[in-house]
Amino acid sequence: MHSVNKLPRWISLGLAFPIAILNGWLLLQVVQYFQPLVNVIAAAILLAFVLDYPIQFLQRQGVKRNLATGGVLLLTLVILVGLGITLVPLILQQLNELANILPSWVDSGTLQLQAFQDWALQQQHLPINLSALVTQVLEQVSNQLQSFTGRILGFAVDTIGTVVNVLLTVVLTIYLVLNGNRLWDGIFQWFPLNIQTKVRQLLQEDFHNYFIGQAILGAVLGVTVTLAFLALQVPLALLFGIGIGLFSLFPFGTGVGIAIVSSLVALQNFWLGVEVLGVAVAIDQVNSNFISPRILGDLTGLNPVWVVISLLLGAKLGGVLGLLIAIPVASFIKDIADSWRAGEFNPSENIELEPAKVTSDVVVTHS
Repeated sequence: MHSVNKLPRWISLGLAFPIAILNGWLLLQVVQYFQPLVNVIAAAILLAFVLDYPIQFLQRQGVKRNLATGGVLLLTLVILVGLGITLVPLILQQLNELANILPSWVDSGTLQLQAFQDWALQQQHLPINLSALVTQVLEQVSNQLQSFTGRILGFAVDTIGTVVNVLLTVVLTIYLVLNGNRLWDGIFQWFPLNIQTKVRQLLQEDFHNYFIGQAILGAVLGVTVTLAFLALQVPLALLFGIGIGLFSLFPFGTGVGIAIVSSLVALQNFWLGVEVLGVAVAIDQVNSNFISPRILGDLTGLNPVWVVISLLLGAKLGGVLGLLIAIPVASFIKDIADSWRAGEFNPSENIELEPAKVTSDVVVTHS
């Protein structure tokens, strides 16, 4: 290291770049090799982060942690069973219905396009001929969306694995909820004293708060959009509303979800698709400008360019699960770098503070 420090800065940076690339490639190979296990651990940690929030809330109300943990786990089980009995069958039913009626929607969209083309040619004398191109596009979209159900089921199998992996995720989540504090204490004991506190604080802010905030915003958006779609009598309102809510869990995902849903509805009824687009965008703007700042604030502080890059890397490393954790991981790395540059990890400051603390204790003891 002493020899490296003597090298010119540009040479040091040139050596660091291939080393970083090599380490990234090795990390990718390790993640891919242990992919099912990595997914199980990541999903369990994510669920444990989310469940720890109501546990801490109950503790602040004076409830003992063991009782609060048992109550939260029992309530979670009841909610999951309730959703599995009521909501999930309805969503699967509407998803299957979408796959069946999508060809008729594509035909309806083609007829609407032909009517528009005839109107433009006869009334406005505009030589518009989009039939061939749009027909090919609609056929491709139809073929892709017809296999959507199978892809969702395939994603569930690929991400979670078998029923054994599901059970492992649940068991590991429970263990993390019950013994997570001792686990993290044991891990952070390997960090220097001047780093432990700051790293734990940044993890709390970047992971815990981010997931809780995103879950609340996604739930609010999904419920509100579903109710609006029901009022507009949108076909498959529950499926489309929940779908937009799930898309909102990912950065930039809300716009993608709204575009997909409004396009699908427009195939069946163009003006209803326009209404769906307007209502969904309006609700999203209220959610983003009034609710989101109160819950999340400027939590990540990431440049949009780094957000996109982190999402691409997250998708490459972990698929959909990687997309979920890409932003908090990138935000954590940024905060660590900022703290390091600001000298908050400088051990000299802590060394100077320790004698003063000891002296103070000694004075109090002698007094």
